[in-house]
Amino acid sequence: MKERATVICRRENQILYVRKPKARWTLPGGKVEANESPAQAAARELREETGLILEELAYITRFEGGEVLHHVFEVSVTFIVTPVAKNEIADCKWFTAKELNALKVNPAAKSIVKAFLNDAIP
Repeated sequence: MKERATVICRRENQILYVRKPKARWTLPGGKVEANESPAQAAARELREETGLILEELAYITRFEGGEVLHHVFEVSVTFIVTPVAKNEIADCKWFTAKELNALKVNPAAKSIVKAFLNDAIP
């Protein structure tokens, strides 16, 4: 089973999504490389894809989607920080849950966010 570090970046009621050219929106993240922890992979992928350098990532859950085990991290971001699409990422944007209903989103990312939002609401 492949291992992936996935990051939920929150800014008030919005979550940051990224996408490669002509692909569905998904959460920042990627493969956990040999000799790195899921937390190190999450921070590296976030930096490589969005330029955000955030070390205070909180591990929240594991999520199995198909052949992929997602190590899911969460971080809260201020308005001072501005993500920029980098490397293979064509675009990155903040969306509310309502705005996402009209967009094409990766099914695993949609399930992860849905579970996170349900857990985050008291």
